[in-house]
Amino acid sequence: MKLGVCYYPEHWPREMWADDARRMVELGLSWVRIGEFAWSRIEPEPGRFDWAWLDEAVETLGAAGLKLVMGTPTATPPKWLIDAHPDILAWDVEGRPRRFGSRRHYSFSSETYGRQSARIVEALAARYGDHPAIGAWQTDNEYGCHDTTLDYSPNAQTAFRRWLAARYGTVEAMNAAWGAVFWSQDYPSFEAVDLPNLTVTEPHPGLHLDFRRFASDEVARFNRIQTDILRARSPGRDITHNFMGFTTSFDHGEVAKDLDLSSWDSYPLGFLESFWFSEAEKRRYLRQGHPDVAAFHHDLYRGVGRGRFWVMEQQPGPVNWAHYNPAPLPGMVRTWSWEALAHGAETVSYFRWRQAPFAQEQMHAGLNRPDNILDRGGEEAAEVAREIARLGPLPSAAKAKVALVFSYEADWRIAIQPHGAAFRHLEIVFETYGALRRLGLDVDMVSPADDLAGYALVVAPCLPYLETPFLIRLAATGARVLFGPRAGSRDVSGKIPAELPPGPLQARLKLKVARVESLRPGVETAVRLGETTFQARLWREDLETRLPARATYANGEPAWVEDEGWSYLGFWPEADLLDRILTDLAREAGLETTPLAEGVRLRRRGDLTFAFNFAPEPRAAPAPAQATFVLGDAVLPPGGLAAWRA
Repeated sequence: MKLGVCYYPEHWPREMWADDARRMVELGLSWVRIGEFAWSRIEPEPGRFDWAWLDEAVETLGAAGLKLVMGTPTATPPKWLIDAHPDILAWDVEGRPRRFGSRRHYSFSSETYGRQSARIVEALAARYGDHPAIGAWQTDNEYGCHDTTLDYSPNAQTAFRRWLAARYGTVEAMNAAWGAVFWSQDYPSFEAVDLPNLTVTEPHPGLHLDFRRFASDEVARFNRIQTDILRARSPGRDITHNFMGFTTSFDHGEVAKDLDLSSWDSYPLGFLESFWFSEAEKRRYLRQGHPDVAAFHHDLYRGVGRGRFWVMEQQPGPVNWAHYNPAPLPGMVRTWSWEALAHGAETVSYFRWRQAPFAQEQMHAGLNRPDNILDRGGEEAAEVAREIARLGPLPSAAKAKVALVFSYEADWRIAIQPHGAAFRHLEIVFETYGALRRLGLDVDMVSPADDLAGYALVVAPCLPYLETPFLIRLAATGARVLFGPRAGSRDVSGKIPAELPPGPLQARLKLKVARVESLRPGVETAVRLGETTFQARLWREDLETRLPARATYANGEPAWVEDEGWSYLGFWPEADLLDRILTDLAREAGLETTPLAEGVRLRRRGDLTFAFNFAPEPRAAPAPAQATFVLGDAVLPPGGLAAWRA
């Protein structure tokens, strides 16, 4: 377990660097990320490199005993490069070129930019690849940030047509796969295919789905250009990329195949403010963050990284980019740090060392204030460092008994044809994750391609496309399995299966979805489970089946059916019903649940149990009477934590 920080020596006078490095070490930090936005200072003119300042920064930080994550600077191509090669720029959905003056203003499909990126990464790796202070590399910065995965430029159109030709071989095969005959949308050639923007109404869903696949592949291909160079020039160093929260525009698992570990940027308060949470939730968790936001991503990126992940940017105080930017509750930075470590993070790195007094992020807090006085976040980071030293290595994070299946392509499919504006795949998966954690369960996030052996309960809340190999591997686990609505509702090309939904799942669960409807917010449908009537929302399916019903609609028709440990929901439940369903299934899977007080969450590492309180009131730690506390005690303060051995 290590702590780190993001540092920008190019922002500060050189005479500050040695003192900054000394103070970082004194604070208990081990890693420093540098370089990811420094292209204009590394290469101020075409072909003229200024290494002197970066050499000095690397030597200064390394001499203090710090290990460096060197970032490749490709997220911010400099002005001279844009002026020389305007074809580098991406185009937005309205068909307008992006402009210089911010960041992430490049097209993944630009061959020019691919060559320029390879050139700067090659130069950087040749200079520092064998330097003893360089311990790891970060490619680029936050792929997809600011809605930059989908590019509608001429570069993207040319590359997309090549991608389609490689995928389908003939245009006739493509037309048949899409069902392009609808609305006379047959294409005479691959060169005739346009991008799915600026259409009068929605573009063809087959075209749209393939465009999303293509765009995701472009991110992975671009990333691979860099990882290939770094592996050749800097062997033995880990390579990572810092993914973001609630970002599904590309398949992170495909990008991570070329990485040694995944990392992500954790901003709990910014995410609470910026996403779908209710006004009541935003007020209640204003200074703590939603109880499941950070943990959801820790578990997601641990899965994406095949068991290894970092937090590359941890919120240290107020951020600058949300609609409203409150300060964290005192102690919250410490709690977020320990939560990441409890979920298996190898390193928690804070953004940033010192608040910048200029430019776009000058309102974003750092561990230090702009006047170089340690801020509250810095004090809490130092506290975490002392606690890490006192506790020593944590026990290994064991594989959970519950797997939650998440698919990036499923998210694209639902977004392309949601059928109900409030039905959002990511939100459905997140609600399921929260329900499992309210029961005190540890959760592994998995993709349909992952190994599922060893799980007692597998929950797939929304998988519109089901592949038979996934179902075969799932059956081999012997786990109890729950599928949510819309499972198997589309084939590989996005069409309704000939046998009707749930498609290939019918080989295991004898049912057909005869009819579906989406429900607007506030409109609910009654579901009876046992002697209790609950409410379903967002979605309702009529199921044709002779399977026994575990729950029924008000008219007595089946709503939740099961056969030999596999079950299917034909609706989306309200929170209390979801809790009840998952409680029953967990018990039947032989799992012990611990219903938790509102705002409290647990995470186990070996014989250690961590408890985190996201409520604004104190909570009792759900520890047994004989527990020995190693952090905190039996009362969890607001925003506080405890850890114990039983």
